[in-house]
Amino acid sequence: MSAAASGYRSLLRAPGAAAFFLAATTGRVGIAMTGLGLVWLLHDRTGSYATAGLAAAVFALAEAVVGPQLARLVDRFGQPRVLPLCLVAHGASVAVLLLATTPAAAVVAAGCAGAAVPQLGALSAARWAHLLRGDRADDLPGAFSLESLANATSFLLGPVLVTALGATGHATAASLLAAGLILGGGTALALQRRTAPPAQRDAGRVRGERPALLRPAFLLLALLNLAVGLYFGTMGVAVTAFAVGHGTPAAATPVIAAGSVAGLLSGWLYGRRRRRTPARLQLVVVTAWLTAAAALLPFAPSAVWLGVALVLAEAAVPPTLVLLTVLTERSVRPSVLTQAFTWNNSASAAGSALAASLAGRAADTWGAPAALAQAPAAGVLLVALAVVLLRAGRRSEGRR
Repeated sequence: MSAAASGYRSLLRAPGAAAFFLAATTGRVGIAMTGLGLVWLLHDRTGSYATAGLAAAVFALAEAVVGPQLARLVDRFGQPRVLPLCLVAHGASVAVLLLATTPAAAVVAAGCAGAAVPQLGALSAARWAHLLRGDRADDLPGAFSLESLANATSFLLGPVLVTALGATGHATAASLLAAGLILGGGTALALQRRTAPPAQRDAGRVRGERPALLRPAFLLLALLNLAVGLYFGTMGVAVTAFAVGHGTPAAATPVIAAGSVAGLLSGWLYGRRRRRTPARLQLVVVTAWLTAAAALLPFAPSAVWLGVALVLAEAAVPPTLVLLTVLTERSVRPSVLTQAFTWNNSASAAGSALAASLAGRAADTWGAPAALAQAPAAGVLLVALAVVLLRAGRRSEGRR
């Protein structure tokens, strides 16, 4: 393992890189605020958590289902043409949501807002892949580490902003701020045509292009992202159930914060170095680390034990996400790259939603240790899929 010839500073000095990265990161903070912002807004207006939760769920489901279809249009027609249409539709939907006079209208508007929300993370990753293609391809892991850091920071900062505004009676301002960040960041990204990947106008007509996303290598990567989502969805519910069950509900916040900080630090350190070890083998190693650390969680006798185990497990998450992004970029053609990134996001979201539901039921029925046990179970699935991917890659190389 040797030090990278160019670190994060060098990556951001690439022509246009800092501008599109900053624009996409700004918009991602807004996206991270939106789901929780819907809960605060609609509960404030209706007094019903059921309505608020339904709106947030419909938003997330619409985003997961429609996002890949919008990404397909982006690959075919280009970011500068499709992104403005998404922004207009999202902004209009948020406006209708804010003006809605009935719960039903608010829920429908939330679904429309989710369907139109731009996948700024996928768009930014696609720009990195285009910018660093060729001689600088070895810098892609560092670029994707930056993306991972941006996502992690956004989903730390966004909920904090929403909660701070919502708790002080400014739920509407929170939703307006979220929409403003999405529209502002998205518009700035759309105006940067120089770094946008070229449109693949024949992508939808070339025979064999769509099945590229049905090839075993990519399907395995999608399943790996789903398994990562299973881990994510477990932890929020399970850690909260543990803290409440031990009579220390306030302990959930520092435990989750410690894990998040560990993930940020791990991602930052991982992206600073190049590794000669093949990415598929690295994936086996880091998922095995995650599984071993997560196996400590169900046996936690105290919040301190839980926090230490969570820190160890979360340290493996950013390298896992970076490696999955790198392997995705290598497994599909440029003409479907944005779709591939977006499908991975949808798979992760689906896994997270499923795991959150299962963890809640497990906690209610058998207690917090049963919910925490889902984390190493997700890890075992991750390791198994990573090993299958590694063996498939070796068989493919042997046939060449």
